[in-house]
Amino acid sequence: MVDLTDYLWIVWLVFILVCVIIELLTLDFTFLMIAVGSVAGLGANLLGWDWWVQILVAGAVSVLLLLLIRPVLLRLMNRNATSVPPSNVAALIGMGGRVSSTVADLGGLVRLDNGETWTARLSPGGTPARIDPGERVRVSAIEGSTAVVVPDERIT
Repeated sequence: MVDLTDYLWIVWLVFILVCVIIELLTLDFTFLMIAVGSVAGLGANLLGWDWWVQILVAGAVSVLLLLLIRPVLLRLMNRNATSVPPSNVAALIGMGGRVSSTVADLGGLVRLDNGETWTARLSPGGTPARIDPGERVRVSAIEGSTAVVVPDERIT
């Protein structure tokens, strides 16, 4: 009768290959550490150790790599990452603009520095009751499709 543990090395190779393929799809270093731990399990198999010792060796090496090496690799990968500037609505917060149509509590129009024209209203609790056309404003928030603006004292 054939002893299936004689072919356990094939299972280790397939498992290593699957982990490497998953790692190539995720790029998170998790499955790479498990694959390297499985190489240790394959080494234990080639040394003739029992199957349960092979699994223990593979698991221990994988856990050690996940706890010790993976964080270092992630820090090295993210060290030179440039910060991504805000986009979409987040990029509008703090942007300046010029009033096109009188802005009051109920609304108006503002042409932002990026060239877009937005419906606008004054920020609640602001000192002026209205802002006339041509005056500078700054976006303090976006609520739906309305820019909430405050007068811009820095630039006139």
